[in-house]
Amino acid sequence: MQWRAIGQLTDIPFGTLYTLFARWTRLGLWRRLLDRLRRTWRLACGDTAEPSAVVIDSRTCPAAPSCFARGVDGGKKIRGVKVHIAVEKYGIPLAIDAAPANVHDTRGIVPVLRQFAGCGFQGPAIGDLGYRGERLAKAAETFGITVRPIARGRKGVFIPTEIAWVVERSFSWIRRYRRLNTIVERTKEHLVAFVQIAFISILARRLKRLVPQEVSA
Repeated sequence: MQWRAIGQLTDIPFGTLYTLFARWTRLGLWRRLLDRLRRTWRLACGDTAEPSAVVIDSRTCPAAPSCFARGVDGGKKIRGVKVHIAVEKYGIPLAIDAAPANVHDTRGIVPVLRQFAGCGFQGPAIGDLGYRGERLAKAAETFGITVRPIARGRKGVFIPTEIAWVVERSFSWIRRYRRLNTIVERTKEHLVAFVQIAFISILARRLKRLVPQEVSA
């Protein structure tokens, strides 16, 4: 909802709320919290804390004129921005970035590769055939990552190949958050923060459901 509406509901000046949100975003609080919850969830599922493979993809979202940047996605005929993410097998992102919708996927995904490579990840990044190309392959090699483009559809029919389908489920999760359907954020950092907050909300509810199960056991 709008910042002013939140302020009216909480009896806190909306300027104070926005200042705290902007400060926590600048300090990387949302990213660190999401990483901690992601590791906790993987360990609770009996898996290792860090993944050995990721899935990359992008989603084009309509954007308001006040958005930080807009472009036209020629394939989907949408004026807005692209949200680029890399998720592990449970659908939780390791890295998120955003760019105008007219930026090709092979260019827009490079900052995402740089982000989770900086965290020590070295392994395959699975994507659709839109991530083919020698330029992207060379850029990924400099980060110690191998991009594996695979076909996820045939004759217009979606094929759940390997774990590549999990990123589509992740995008369907964040579609439930209205603020992420039409982008109005004035900075890219704030848009990324709201995507992180959406997944924090998802993971917090999952982990909360595990606690009663452990107590009853």
